[in-house]
Amino acid sequence: MQSRDSDAAGSVAPRSQWVRRLHLCLISVDGWRRYGASALLGALGAAALPPVYLVVLLVPSFVGFLWLIEDSRSVRAAAVLGWWFGVGHFAAGFYWVAHSFLVDSARYGWMAPFAIFGMAAGLAVFPMITAALCRCGFSSGRWTAVTRMMMFAVAWTALEWVRGWIFTGLPWNLVGTVWAFSDAVSQSVAFIGVYGLSLLSVLGAVSFASLAEEAGGRSRAAPAMAALAMVAAIWAGGALRLQAGDAGSVEGVQLRLVQPNIAQHLKWKPELRVGHVRHLLEMSLRPPTSGQAPTHVIWPETAVPFNLSNEPGLLTALGTAAPAGGLLITGAPRATPPGGGAPQAWNSLHAVTSDGELAATYDKVRLVPFGEYVPLRGVLSFGKLTEGRRDFSPGTQGHTLALKGLPPVSALICFEIIFPGEVVDSERRPEWILNLTNDAWFGQSAGPYQHLVTARLRAIEQGLPVVRVANTGISGIIDAYGRMTAQLALGEEGVLDAGLPAGLDRAPPYGRYGDWITGLLLILVLGVAMFMNRRVIER
Repeated sequence: MQSRDSDAAGSVAPRSQWVRRLHLCLISVDGWRRYGASALLGALGAAALPPVYLVVLLVPSFVGFLWLIEDSRSVRAAAVLGWWFGVGHFAAGFYWVAHSFLVDSARYGWMAPFAIFGMAAGLAVFPMITAALCRCGFSSGRWTAVTRMMMFAVAWTALEWVRGWIFTGLPWNLVGTVWAFSDAVSQSVAFIGVYGLSLLSVLGAVSFASLAEEAGGRSRAAPAMAALAMVAAIWAGGALRLQAGDAGSVEGVQLRLVQPNIAQHLKWKPELRVGHVRHLLEMSLRPPTSGQAPTHVIWPETAVPFNLSNEPGLLTALGTAAPAGGLLITGAPRATPPGGGAPQAWNSLHAVTSDGELAATYDKVRLVPFGEYVPLRGVLSFGKLTEGRRDFSPGTQGHTLALKGLPPVSALICFEIIFPGEVVDSERRPEWILNLTNDAWFGQSAGPYQHLVTARLRAIEQGLPVVRVANTGISGIIDAYGRMTAQLALGEEGVLDAGLPAGLDRAPPYGRYGDWITGLLLILVLGVAMFMNRRVIER
């Protein structure tokens, strides 16, 4: 008579047989087709990123990648496959970078394909190292299938974290961002950060690889079922957190966000620049849309295409847009005044009073390579993409500003918002975050949506509202739980009048401890993997 375990194994086998066939089909591919399959798997995973959110595609993407690593004949072979996976993943995820080179297509258009694939080739080093580390680890001992999955998830996330800071860092399109469509699941980053959510997401995706195991009976499906249970638990916990998620608003503050929607190829034309400023002034002085007059008006990054530190007449004109007793906050370039020493330029945020005086200035600290400065300037002779021949210089002061009539604010320009754990000063914690940006460079593409997602995640991680003002969108108000309370759509011209949400009384765990939590999670998962593997082998 057949045992109960045998019955269980028989019931599971037919349902997982097709997974085994896929496994055998993938690892039987060789030569250039194998590299192409790896690149295709990487591109497939990119479809899970904002704004597409086909999260289920993480499963075939990472499971297939893990199978290829396991079947590699050597560490070198695994590394090459990892590089091709990265090329596919990052080329598909960053395709929109090409738009910035087409703004001035006569000068830079030829560089667009080289920029996309050059960027993808460079970033592909991180999946390459992931694959090499895993293959090296897999060949160094007897590892169970579950242990290999956990090792892979730890390696991928550790390299994702390294990507976030090495060579100035680019923590864009992290795997954890695939859940941004769900406010409930996104709440987890308040406790474990986006890197922690990446770790759980990768682990959950590769857990389905267990369905291809030859032995195990019903336990073969246990890792996949555990992954589904984990997602459900994270969602339920986030939903409970959101039920109590109403911190109120700051009294006496009414913001006006101005989104002029000026195309990038028109923005810096000499004959149009004065007209752009006049249009911004006109929009700022429109009647209130909510019945309450604005106390502060905010314009996007480099909204004023002039050097404000050398334009007293323009400052007086801009002061007319500032409400009485309030401020106009705008982006504008700044340069060393004549006779002020070595010539320098900064990408800056300025606060202008109704009297036309500069009340405060913040200079962007983290600059975009090739966009705002050219690395290795002594070797590379071509100009940066932004207006002007001179490279921008990084600012030196902290992010926190004290502005009249407003709570202390962390000022961030453009992609400064993408760096987890680095958007606030730990010694001078603000009560809200202001992000001025200009995503017109990226047109109607995934880029602006992905940029917005990073701002929403920073709000949850820090427990602080984020006010985002973009030239062509997406501008909006984000509360301390990462929810959009008001917004202007991409490609829309308009003004948005809204109050300033209040921040949480205390920063959530990630806001207090930052990437110490990331490191602890990586060590914890790796430790559990080793412990589980030892127990299984000792049986």
